[in-house]
Amino acid sequence: MMRTRRWLLAATAALALATTGCGLGNDEPATANGDINSGELKGEITFATLALKPTFDEYINGVIAKFEAAHPGAKVNWVDVPFQGAQEKFTTDAQAGTLADVVNLNPNFAQKLERQGVFYDLAANAGDVKPTFVPGAWDAFTVPGQPGAYALPWYLTTEVTMINKDLYVKAGLDPAKPPATIDEALEQAKKISQAGKGAFYGIHPALENRFITDLARLGVPLLNADQTQWTFNTPEAAAYLTKLRDMYQSKAIAPDWLTQNHAKATEAYSAGQTAIFPSGANFLKVVKQNAPKIAENTGVGPQLAGTAGAPNMSVMGLLVPKASKNPHLALEFAKYVSNAENQLAFAKIVTILPSTTASLTDPYFTDTSDGTPESAARKIMAEQIATAKNLTPVQFDDRTKAAVLAKIQLAVKGDLDPKTALDQAVAEANTLLAK
Repeated sequence: MMRTRRWLLAATAALALATTGCGLGNDEPATANGDINSGELKGEITFATLALKPTFDEYINGVIAKFEAAHPGAKVNWVDVPFQGAQEKFTTDAQAGTLADVVNLNPNFAQKLERQGVFYDLAANAGDVKPTFVPGAWDAFTVPGQPGAYALPWYLTTEVTMINKDLYVKAGLDPAKPPATIDEALEQAKKISQAGKGAFYGIHPALENRFITDLARLGVPLLNADQTQWTFNTPEAAAYLTKLRDMYQSKAIAPDWLTQNHAKATEAYSAGQTAIFPSGANFLKVVKQNAPKIAENTGVGPQLAGTAGAPNMSVMGLLVPKASKNPHLALEFAKYVSNAENQLAFAKIVTILPSTTASLTDPYFTDTSDGTPESAARKIMAEQIATAKNLTPVQFDDRTKAAVLAKIQLAVKGDLDPKTALDQAVAEANTLLAK
């Protein structure tokens, strides 16, 4: 149980991992720009995952064993990269041309390497399987202004809205009606905080995880058309930031919220200190482990929506580097790992979503007859993933996030006018983008 919990926390972080660009060597095998769909499926390849050992040894080793049995003469060596230091390792391996034959990355990490031509275009080489995937997951591995797509989508997560039904009743709200929109959540949070009188609050928004994606949900254009300039200093963004400021200053949001992260938001909900918890459904397991009574009393609703935009999702994919000595075998293995059968089996082990549409029609994602929050969350996630997208631009790396949120915090505290804070945030973000 503890291993699974640690993986859930690591995987959530991994889904948001970003990297910095660097120059890469030009040494490529002769097949680097040719057809990788021909030749014998024999030889040896390496499969690199991120933070899956030892929790999923049995599952991954089982998939590898079945693939090898189906392809005599093929050998797959599995290596797992710990989360700590993964960014530096993958970048260094890309520079040296020593990346594994199949690499497990997310879009934020992969895109700067994709721009530099490190990976095969799988739109060209694996177009036969493209229709099997959720469209938004496939699109997450495209590069703006550049043709092609560079990964087969693997596992996904998407957010739901969990509520503490007891706190809803104490605030005079209907626990059968969780908020459906960002505005509804803020309004309900005010009423709950007033009822709590400092003992509990409506919401702990985890600013670092929510601000940019909330703007996207509200229809705010984060970047210009060619993605060369940040543009989120709009009147709509200022209005939203003003709401956050007013809620914070009226103590409708927990006083310690401003500088705390998602882990603290999880702790606050588990402790019964907040009533609304927008997060990945994987955190239902964390809450259940830490606070079974809170978990039993949890209602689940869809991801909070804005006035425009699709639901958000986080994506992991499988990429084949051009430096692979056996790209045909690597691609076939990536297809096998990410097929509907294997993805469904993985999703039944841990609270993730498969990226294959066929898997999402399984009763595991449609049957809620047990009445548990977990089954309700699975059904909601499976339904909303059909139109979901990765809303966080890959350009929103750690440096940009820190610069932007520093200005947002000043606005929430009342030290900067919201529009001024957004103007300054955009200016600093564009300076970083230009570098």
